[in-house]
Amino acid sequence: MAVTEAQKRATAKYEKKNYDKVLTRFPKGTKEKIINAGADSINSFIIEAVNEKLEREGKQCQC
Repeated sequence: MAVTEAQKRATAKYEKKNYDKVLTRFPKGTKEKIINAGADSINSFIIEAVNEKLEREGKQCQC
């Protein structure tokens, strides 16, 4: 089943309201290291790493 233009717009609107988008760049090979570390996904690995660091530093995250 194809995604309609209305669905695409609704998804984009929801994401814009509920998420911050951050572009990150890593040295070549980092993606493979994350995958080989057993991460469910690269995105989840990065989110978990950021949340752990924020927690260690005593920062609050609403994630």
